[in-house]
Amino acid sequence: MAHRIMLIPAGFGVGLSSISLGLIHACQQQGINTGHFKPISQPARNCRNKASAQAKANENSSSIALSYVEQQIGDGRSDIVLEQIIENFNAIDKAHDVVIIEGLIPTTRQPYAGRVNRDVARALSAEIVLVAAQDNDSLDEFEDRIEMSAETFGGIKNPKLIGCIINKINAPDSHEFGLLPREQEFNTALDIAPLTKLSIFKSQHFNLLGAVPWEMDLIAPRVVDIAHYLNAEIINAGDMDHRRVRSISFCARSVDNLMSHLQPSRLIVTPGDRTDIIIATCLSALNGTKVAALVLTNGYIPNESIQSLCQQALDVGLPVLSVPWDTWQTSRHLINFTPDIPQDDVQRQEKVKEYVAEHLTPNWLLQLGNQAPISEKMSPPAFRHKLTELARQANKLIILPEGTDVRTIKAAAICVERNIARCQLLGDKDTILRIAQQQGIHLPDGLLITDPRTIRENYVAPMVQLRKAKGMTEVVAKQQLKEDIVLATMMLQLGQVDGLVSGAVNTTAHTIRPALSLIKTAEGSALVSSIFFMLLPDQVLIYGDCAINPEPNAEQLADIAIQSADSAIQFGIAPKVAMISYSTGTSGFGADVEKVAAATKIAQQRRPDLVIDGPLQYDAAIMENVARKKAPNSPVAGQANVFIFPDLNTGNTTYKAVQRSADLVSIGPMLQGMRKPVNDLSRGALVDDIVYTIALTAIQAQA
Repeated sequence: MAHRIMLIPAGFGVGLSSISLGLIHACQQQGINTGHFKPISQPARNCRNKASAQAKANENSSSIALSYVEQQIGDGRSDIVLEQIIENFNAIDKAHDVVIIEGLIPTTRQPYAGRVNRDVARALSAEIVLVAAQDNDSLDEFEDRIEMSAETFGGIKNPKLIGCIINKINAPDSHEFGLLPREQEFNTALDIAPLTKLSIFKSQHFNLLGAVPWEMDLIAPRVVDIAHYLNAEIINAGDMDHRRVRSISFCARSVDNLMSHLQPSRLIVTPGDRTDIIIATCLSALNGTKVAALVLTNGYIPNESIQSLCQQALDVGLPVLSVPWDTWQTSRHLINFTPDIPQDDVQRQEKVKEYVAEHLTPNWLLQLGNQAPISEKMSPPAFRHKLTELARQANKLIILPEGTDVRTIKAAAICVERNIARCQLLGDKDTILRIAQQQGIHLPDGLLITDPRTIRENYVAPMVQLRKAKGMTEVVAKQQLKEDIVLATMMLQLGQVDGLVSGAVNTTAHTIRPALSLIKTAEGSALVSSIFFMLLPDQVLIYGDCAINPEPNAEQLADIAIQSADSAIQFGIAPKVAMISYSTGTSGFGADVEKVAAATKIAQQRRPDLVIDGPLQYDAAIMENVARKKAPNSPVAGQANVFIFPDLNTGNTTYKAVQRSADLVSIGPMLQGMRKPVNDLSRGALVDDIVYTIALTAIQAQA
């Protein structure tokens, strides 16, 4: 797993791509195997044709098109976007030691960029570095802006927010309004000291990671870039591939007032019928002044005699362009030109990389080279993506006995379409087809629909045989098999399906009771327990047992802890198990505390390979600052991701309180210790809840 650094802009026009190039180069200079990842591709800002702009943005195959992201988020499906980003990222992550992630750039058309960047950073469990430019702000205003940007990501106290790189220090005032200075000279005097003394950098972990002065050469585009941006007609190409534009003059003045504006690397914009300015510019070029280019407005093109008169200047490389707009409209277009670096401008890329790398903080780069510890937290989108990938690999058939429930039908269709699992709906086929048609649900060809009335008789004799020791008769079997959940459980017990998901309509007891009597516990399991996957904003926690065992004793509590830890491992989470109590360590007394303490010792003795500790209060288990005070020597305190509650009352109350108060998604309960996987749903389950429960059931079946 690579060390992940996400660069996020704190404002408009901060030069994010340049900082990204420089940081990657600096890491590579340290000998670090460094990758680059841009989660979302934005249309090229220097392309005024929307289709061409999006086409250029889509050239990066590892990025998702912004138009698709906007559509999915608008439809309330941001989770799908985050899972796709994780899938794209995983290919890069495995091949590098450090990955630099480039955030979405805010524009007037994408003011939501901050929220998207926050969600992506959480999904990738990345450390965040803000990139800011002072522009015309005072120091106080600039500091306030950085703090406001940091608030989107939890404030500067968030340990994931590690610092800020300040770019374009001492940029000219005019730079705020356009790419280039217009006519006037600019001040290049550098004074970084006041920025380094900002109070926000006095935090223990929020640091100034780089201070990059403004440099004209780094933003100077080639004339060919301006020509492409304006879709200009090229009258004379000249040296347009190599000449760079460092300033602009809009000229409609007399020749005697023009001369001071004819300077090297300056773009001269003039009406196309001003032959006097055209001739004066060409004479200046002949005298050795390398004007960047001459742009003629209003669509006027000099006649043959003027071109013949200027031919010598054209031969020495003066580019001449023509645009259809008047000078005012042309100026507006040029003001909107942004200093993005084209892929083919290798010279400028090399300059930017070297320059930015020189101005990054050496100590920080050294820390990256030493591979600072990487968080083991798994984000909810990463967890959901892992669920779907593992389920696809398992390729199991899951029976859904509540086949006429509209949410179940939708979830089954999604699972089959996305190859998460093969699904079999149990219910009246005509009813299912009618509901699907009314709801606009496309039922894929691979979705199985079985009418329970046509198969019930097939399971009477097997059920009698299975339960004959308990006095099961044919009459009782037929009666029980009228319930679709019992029929589906028999299909699972006989190996005709690989897993069962129910509970969207039925109660937990109604779902679990047939499984306990027909499926039974797995070999080596003393009891059946349950866990919930709690999808917090930045990590996934596991809660157990919140659904099955009312008053487990110490032995049973140890079993629940071990089962829950093994489930965590099965789903890619490195377990750190906290045995929860109202007391931490030996600070409290009572039978309940003693039970948790005994369960902890039993679990540790049975499975010394697992990281288990207790008793721990909930705050000591999850909060680092509390853990340092209450349990400083605990290997779990402050970093627990598996929480084992002492009884059902505590567990069920806690999971519901956290779920409802924090408005987060919980997946489960997932049953543990069964011989074959049966899983329950909340009766308030959403379609996505059912999809992911089907996925984890398929994974259990594979195990």
